[in-house]
Amino acid sequence: MLARVPSVRIIGAGRAGRSLAGALSAVGWTVAPLLGRADDPAGAAVGVDVLVVATPDAAIAEVAVAVRPVGTTVVVHLSGALGTEALGPHPRRGCLHPLVPLPDAATGSARLRSGVTFAVAGDPMAAELAGVLGGRAVEVPDAARGLYHAAATVAANHLVATLGQVARLAGGAGLELADFLPLARAALDDVARAGPAGALTGPVARGDWPTVARHLEALPAGEHAGYLGGVALVLRLTAPGS
Repeated sequence: MLARVPSVRIIGAGRAGRSLAGALSAVGWTVAPLLGRADDPAGAAVGVDVLVVATPDAAIAEVAVAVRPVGTTVVVHLSGALGTEALGPHPRRGCLHPLVPLPDAATGSARLRSGVTFAVAGDPMAAELAGVLGGRAVEVPDAARGLYHAAATVAANHLVATLGQVARLAGGAGLELADFLPLARAALDDVARAGPAGALTGPVARGDWPTVARHLEALPAGEHAGYLGGVALVLRLTAPGS
């Protein structure tokens, strides 16, 4: 740890940047004013220990090139999909990706300090930041970040999209999504306790194909692809050696 109060500047005033600013401020770091799209980032690495690029992935490399390198400043991005190469011009560079959604600054700040896992790479400061926030740092090298981020996307975005399908089907049966959330939460709890294969229930797992056929008959045609995608995942999970 640095002996004095460490300092950070963040480029990007969106949900991720504001969440991280709040989290680091809460644990005692000095947080410089955030830089937005209208600000010149050229001198952003001057006078701080860490510079965080919290822009969308497509802008990270462009922003990194626009910042004049400072040999003592660690430049970190928050992307899960990109590696340290996106920060090419800077001698000290790292990746810090939290495995938690950041829907708004207040919620995001609290979640970042809730003991979550961070995928880190590059400069040791990335792992130190995870530790400062009370999280668990896991090294994910550049070569593995595409696969890692695909897993994160399935865990969050695809799960949300699946619940969107639940909401549509529930409405057709006269219920609401809220009626099914206890079922979904219990299933997640079972996965945490027993693993995916141990938590699996339902007609596909039992080989009850007549019930699956009745489902498909009842479903609107536009919902078949999503349902059958889920069937394929269940079959993959139940296959020998899975």
